[in-house]
Amino acid sequence: MTPLFKVFMPEGITKELNNILYSGNLSAGKNVQMFENSVKNYIDVKSFLTFNSYNSAALIPLTILDVQKNDEVIASPMSCLASNQPVAIKHGTVKWTDIDPFVGALDPDCVRKNITSKTKAILHNHWGGYPGYIDEINAIGKEYGIPIIEDAIESFGSEYKGKIVGNTGADFTLFAFQAVRLPSSIDGGGVICKNEEHHKTAILLRDYGIDRSRFRDAMGEISEDCDISIPAYGSTLSEINGLVGTKSMVDLPKLLTIQRENALLNDDLVKSLNAIPLHNKNTLPNYWIYTFLTKNRDQVMQEMRNNNLYASKVHLRNDNYSVFGKIDNTLKGVEKFHNEALSIPCGWWK
Repeated sequence: MTPLFKVFMPEGITKELNNILYSGNLSAGKNVQMFENSVKNYIDVKSFLTFNSYNSAALIPLTILDVQKNDEVIASPMSCLASNQPVAIKHGTVKWTDIDPFVGALDPDCVRKNITSKTKAILHNHWGGYPGYIDEINAIGKEYGIPIIEDAIESFGSEYKGKIVGNTGADFTLFAFQAVRLPSSIDGGGVICKNEEHHKTAILLRDYGIDRSRFRDAMGEISEDCDISIPAYGSTLSEINGLVGTKSMVDLPKLLTIQRENALLNDDLVKSLNAIPLHNKNTLPNYWIYTFLTKNRDQVMQEMRNNNLYASKVHLRNDNYSVFGKIDNTLKGVEKFHNEALSIPCGWWK
């Protein structure tokens, strides 16, 4: 059966991995730096930091923004659980907001209606690699002075108006580099900070609050002059992850090209079903998955699986989980998407 997801592993890296394993230098070093530089060059941004998981990365903007109990973060229920769990970890309240079911992302008009004095941030998820209403959501954030956290957990390499996601104006952009993502670093996450001071704070937050340029004295001892001024996480990426991520970036353009070619083939299949593919103008998805809406979703899903094509609903609407409170039945766009959306393989292996 053609799988919906598959792990990509660069070829010819065994010797380099072995060198790292026996080098005595396993924590963040030159390979992690190379990975970060390759991402910065690809997206064309000055700020980018890696973390040991998406969860660690997603906690960074919430910590910088000081999200606390009773603070609200506007978000879509139709996203990966990993996208919204960090808000719960920080004891914030997820303010579920409706989506445009034909795009899979937050509806700007609904976002505007849900803003209150408690709104601390807007978490703008791009479903499955399909960019949402980026300009509109960013404009709302600017109008109300509310930071935009762009959730590109599934959208590395996706484009909006000719720019790669991560370089489209959000205050923060989050990426995942887990096994089934592109690029993969086996596990890991990343954060782009638009504000330079936020970037400097993020460096401290991922490494116990340590300024590594001042942490050791001339004798190599921990310096008494290097203060630790903030509570922080231990979430740096390992050298093994850095190597795999760097090598994956080399293959990324080719892999994305294949996925976009596969999307054209899926267009013909979906057309034959009289279904409606997700679409937002001025976007070029990475097609991590290929999603469409069909009234006979469960029947179509079973038929496709019977024909060795693994079709799936992918994510359960997150307001179904008790950690976030009760399900919101007033979200009509979410309801339609949750009942009609089906995703099929579109990856480089298809």
